[in-house]
Amino acid sequence: MDFKALLAATKTIAVVGMSNRPERPSFVVASVMRQGGYRIIPVNPQYAGTTILGEPCVASLADITEAVDIVDCFRRSEDMVGVATDAAAMSPLPKVLWMQLGVANDDAANIARDAGIDVVQNKCLETTYLALR
Repeated sequence: MDFKALLAATKTIAVVGMSNRPERPSFVVASVMRQGGYRIIPVNPQYAGTTILGEPCVASLADITEAVDIVDCFRRSEDMVGVATDAAAMSPLPKVLWMQLGVANDDAANIARDAGIDVVQNKCLETTYLALR
């Protein structure tokens, strides 16, 4: 996958498992990506209806009504089948289902790929972005 081209074409990133706590990896990664000019959509049922990084948090991917380029996932590997299924139901489809460092699930990857979504597993979006700037 051409990460440089992907990031150049990306405008919006849905962050699944987003925390409102600044010390959490999801908050740090989303902050860096937001500072890089990307729109962040926080996704976490625990914080739905609140604002994180100036953006309204939604409960699930099904609650997003706009185009998303990357679904960035901070969930356990065993939870990824549900996330992939939700991503595959989005319209329009996201370009990439991105599983963060330490997160990998081949069944979820197959669900996403079968729907036409590219997949990245076990890789940090922030690290990739910073390396390509």
